[in-house]
Amino acid sequence: MATTATRAVAVDLLPHLRRARDHIDRHYREPLDLDVLSRVAGVSKYHLVRSFEASYGETPIRYLTRRRIERAQDLLRHANLTVTEVCMLVGFASLGSFSARFTQLVGETPTAYRDRWAARGGPHVPGCYLFMRGPVDLRCTADPRAPRAAAPAPEPGGPA
Repeated sequence: MATTATRAVAVDLLPHLRRARDHIDRHYREPLDLDVLSRVAGVSKYHLVRSFEASYGETPIRYLTRRRIERAQDLLRHANLTVTEVCMLVGFASLGSFSARFTQLVGETPTAYRDRWAARGGPHVPGCYLFMRGPVDLRCTADPRAPRAAAPAPEPGGPA
């Protein structure tokens, strides 16, 4: 009997697994469960779990949790948000489960993680800005000295 790590995944199944993984990446803030992901992938939830783990090395739910924690790390490093606000923004319904999973995966509590990064003195994005505008668009933070693309020329006979 083959173990999960050595089980081969059929090539025609890979696009289905990518659809599920892409759905997790795009909708990690929303409540997601295996029923939703299996519908997105178009396979049974049990087949999804086995195949996803064989392809990506972790189950879909572990992948979802890791993505949420990675995003939480980003917000704790760069945004002036409370741990509770970060917890809700990344899709956890419970502060207790968020803190426990964060501590398990990162090795320190969310508060200790944020405080350690704050001590380094990095720039913070005000939390109210994130709630109103969403995550910062990196194109807006480009180096002003960098060459910019030329603006399109006005059409002849059009407004100047």
